[in-house]
Amino acid sequence: MIREYWELSRLQMEQVDKENTLVIVPLGALEQHGNQAPLGTDSIIADEMKKRMMEKLSIEETESNLSGSVLFFPTIPVGYSVEHLSFCGSISFKPQTYYNVIYDIVESLSRHGFNHVALLICHGGNRATAEIVSRQIRRDLGVYVYLIASGAFSDPEVKKTITPGNEADFHGGEMETAMVMARDESLVDLSVSQKGTHSISQKAGRLNFFGSTSLPWMGEDFVTDEGNPIGIGGDPSGATSEKGEIILDVSAREAVEGVVRILEFMADKKI
Repeated sequence: MIREYWELSRLQMEQVDKENTLVIVPLGALEQHGNQAPLGTDSIIADEMKKRMMEKLSIEETESNLSGSVLFFPTIPVGYSVEHLSFCGSISFKPQTYYNVIYDIVESLSRHGFNHVALLICHGGNRATAEIVSRQIRRDLGVYVYLIASGAFSDPEVKKTITPGNEADFHGGEMETAMVMARDESLVDLSVSQKGTHSISQKAGRLNFFGSTSLPWMGEDFVTDEGNPIGIGGDPSGATSEKGEIILDVSAREAVEGVVRILEFMADKKI
């Protein structure tokens, strides 16, 4: 069974084989993605990923390659986005609030007999909280909480979509913009897009926002060529819906491979 969680009635939910069912909770966000892309970019991508994953999992189910069932929870549209609060429209939970939101959802699922939950991370800023709460939930409730990335940005096929010279593509850049365009081109206005560069990396050499010695970034660290805060990395102007289709398809394929591995692990635990 591959279904949307909220489509089931109470009676249908009572009849679900909880021990053999994985509940996937997409974690979105509501935050700026430059001039050109919507505030809901991450949640839009989350919903599209959910749709594509359901299609691919349904094929796997038809071919009898699945050892369990999957229920997709509604996308959580707000996450931990404090790095973007200097930009109009961005909304963020505080870390403890977001921790409690995830904890309470999984605790409720646990009360109804679900012991396997996957967090589909569609905004990088959500990952740290997701990692902490997943461990605490497993310790407190005995529920297995898995983490699945929603973007296969390191995949060679995906990397080929990036415009030559735009290697610094990051938040709100070409790839994310393209993914939204694949869902609905009318949501993106490339005529107002601007390139963003990480100003601290430019000034401090090896001090970056990743690596063995790093400074966690804030949106205002990314600036235009004129030095104005823009909050995105790279140049989104090369985004197209065709590129977005490739990125979404590869990302959904990788995510589904992860789901299949989780279901196999769940089946093995029962032996």
